[in-house]
Amino acid sequence: MPELQRLRPDHAPALFAFEQENRTYFAASIPDRGDAYFTEFDARLTALLAEQASGLCHFHVLVDPEGEILGRFNLVDVADGSAELGYRVAKKATGRGLATATVHRLCALAVEEYGLTTLRASTTLDNPASQAVLTRTGFVPTGELLLDGRPGIGYVRSTAAEA
Repeated sequence: MPELQRLRPDHAPALFAFEQENRTYFAASIPDRGDAYFTEFDARLTALLAEQASGLCHFHVLVDPEGEILGRFNLVDVADGSAELGYRVAKKATGRGLATATVHRLCALAVEEYGLTTLRASTTLDNPASQAVLTRTGFVPTGELLLDGRPGIGYVRSTAAEA
């Protein structure tokens, strides 16, 4: 069974492989990270880990028993008991309920470990799988918005009842 782990420096090789292997797949439904992301990967990871250490963000990876990363699940822009949820799952790991189960787990961590009371999320309108994950995990649509120029929908989830 895959395990949700807080992002650490030793995840770097597997994380880089995950991002490279799934780049085209991800770009079909979310904005591409661009070539600079890959050429500056080590510096970017160092910056993310510094943000995490400061409490501004909480980065997680879903790791299978062999150490391969199957997904990223992040809470960013942490402030005033709130954060933005973002996630991406490897193409080969989709359709198995991993995103739903992991978002459920991350919502519990948001309360238990990080003291968050509200989570926000968004997805493009042409990503019904992500919309389904958010709905199944208790997120409620808040309205349409633009995500890097693409039509999207915002969501919110209160975690106060779980505290």
